[in-house]
Amino acid sequence: MLRVEQDGLVWYTLASYAGLPVVHGAFTRLGGVSREPFASLNVGGHVGDDPAAVAANHRAIYAALGVDPARVVSARQVHGDRVARVGDADVGRTLEATDALITDAPDVLLVLRFADCVPVWLYDPQHHAIGLAHAGWQGTARCIAAKTVCAMGETFGSRPEDIRAGIGPAIGPCCYEVGTDVIEALRAAIVDAEGLLQQRTPHTAHLDLWRANAVQLSAVGVTHIEVAGLCTACHVDAFYSHRREAGRTGRFAVVAGLEERS
Repeated sequence: MLRVEQDGLVWYTLASYAGLPVVHGAFTRLGGVSREPFASLNVGGHVGDDPAAVAANHRAIYAALGVDPARVVSARQVHGDRVARVGDADVGRTLEATDALITDAPDVLLVLRFADCVPVWLYDPQHHAIGLAHAGWQGTARCIAAKTVCAMGETFGSRPEDIRAGIGPAIGPCCYEVGTDVIEALRAAIVDAEGLLQQRTPHTAHLDLWRANAVQLSAVGVTHIEVAGLCTACHVDAFYSHRREAGRTGRFAVVAGLEERS
């Protein structure tokens, strides 16, 4: 990934998206106005932060990107597998119980919030359509990334082999110890899940969420996949981590949108 710094804000973009007509990025926690324990660019409105600070952080992000705040679509993420198509009629909305958004409408910015779960970007340059998914262990067990690819195919005619995917900053296998419930769910959902789990005790293992989502994308035919390899739990100086900070933390923004094609 490529590091961008502007107006005190820091975010990361996909190297494989360089030169493409796509606005996107995974913002860090740096450059905002929220106070501890949410310092400082928290965009989570339901974590206990001052709503005025959260709103100011959103404005700072949109200003840095040069995006009209009125053109934003977001979602209340519930660790499910609902994929929603959005467009001009949805700007300004926050969709309920949704974990992935897709659009082919230029100048609509998709915004989701993260603190260890996996952000997945999907861009189809043939149909100029984009998707953004939120994949924690439950979403991964429900194959949210693969379902978003399928939804883009059904909705826009996207072919998996044309899609350029990115897996953003998230908790890595170094830090993500899980118990029996997660292990069993992943084994039921993913062929060869054993390769994604490093057993540590009879009842715990370290899970590679990055690779789990890459495997699901590959299974439905996606061949262009960039993996950030940035562990949020290892880098709480830059990202929020629900696991490392024991749940008392903020959420960083991940965004995706289409520019007009020339």
